[in-house]
Amino acid sequence: MYYELYIDVLFLENFMMDSLILLAVNRILRCSRTYGRIFAGGAVGSLLTCLVIAIPLPEALKLFLFHAVVNTVMIMAGLRISSALQFVKAFLLLYLAAFAAGGLLQMIRPYMRSAALLYSSAVALYFLFSRLWRWLPVLFSRKDRVCRAVVYTGGIRYEVTALCDTGNVLTDPITGDPVSVLDPDVAEQIFELSGSPERFRYIPYRCVGGESVMKIFRAEKMCVSAGEEMWIQSPLLGVGETALSERGDYQIILNPDIFYSGDTGK
Repeated sequence: MYYELYIDVLFLENFMMDSLILLAVNRILRCSRTYGRIFAGGAVGSLLTCLVIAIPLPEALKLFLFHAVVNTVMIMAGLRISSALQFVKAFLLLYLAAFAAGGLLQMIRPYMRSAALLYSSAVALYFLFSRLWRWLPVLFSRKDRVCRAVVYTGGIRYEVTALCDTGNVLTDPITGDPVSVLDPDVAEQIFELSGSPERFRYIPYRCVGGESVMKIFRAEKMCVSAGEEMWIQSPLLGVGETALSERGDYQIILNPDIFYSGDTGK
């Protein structure tokens, strides 16, 4: 029995599925890799899969190449793994994501009349997963976490105690970027040390007493240490009207969306 295989179709199908799986693993592990790098990893994985299928090799060797070599190269190319432990996590998550995606596609395949609709559904499922994963920490972890943050701006570094508050949903209406709120005394010290107090503008926001305005500025970068270091490039920081904590427990209220804004990385 002979089968007709269209290598271009096989490559495109594998490229799409490999890219979606790498995107999911990148989201879970917070590798903060760019879309370009992840898609490159998906392309490499798809190309190697096509080569293994096209070249006549013993079945045992093909099985080894599929499950050990192709996946390893795809992970290294798409996620730029930095440690053995992180690689093991990525490898296991890759298989879990692949099984989950395969199971979901098998469930919806009988209801899809065309391949284009089937794979469009796969893309939609990934974005649904991204949205759900974004809110999992809110549902299954403590609502607020105190951690350490270092703000870099105007050539200076300023260390503060930060509160990661899921209730902070303040965003800049112009750019849509999330805004973290600084204690006014700390903001004044940062302005004084950096010598650049003129780099702010105002945005409207809602508070308990009604509507008001808050001045914001864009720092160069910020490092948040909450178990691991997370770097946020060009974060927007707002200046609160009053002290954030009566006892001085924290000096900045982080907007959790800064970790998912796609602008992370040292």
